[in-house]
Amino acid sequence: MEPIVLAYIGIGLMVGLAGTGSAFGCSAAGSASVGAMKKNPDGFGSYLLLTALPGSQGLYGFAGYFLMSNFFGLLTPDITWIKAGAVFGAGLAVGLVGLLSSYRQGQVCANGIAAIGSGHDVAGKTLILAVFPELYAIIALAAAYMIGAAVI
Repeated sequence: MEPIVLAYIGIGLMVGLAGTGSAFGCSAAGSASVGAMKKNPDGFGSYLLLTALPGSQGLYGFAGYFLMSNFFGLLTPDITWIKAGAVFGAGLAVGLVGLLSSYRQGQVCANGIAAIGSGHDVAGKTLILAVFPELYAIIALAAAYMIGAAVI
């Protein structure tokens, strides 16, 4: 196997896992939104914001590709094993953190959406609580950036 293959596997995992987590998180929140709209259709703006929030981790996975390609010139087949391993490790980290944080963030958002649908005024508080899982995805993306900068 060539080193570039390992790097692209890491990139694929980063984009694929983070995107999958975002799809799961948005789906959970979206399902809760549909149920909440039956009870309280006036809260659609809050439902929309909380449903979209878990989608950001998928974007972090996609942004990670551009970070890695800028550092390592992934389009050139002469990447070293060290650089390929760094891309793989960073990609796996961002992908797994994105997968798990967006899934759990979707659950937080879904619970908040259900509460808003029941008439509780918790949209802002839910948004604040839902940001905590997202912070770890941001940290993983920042770590990927630092990994790239360290092995140039």
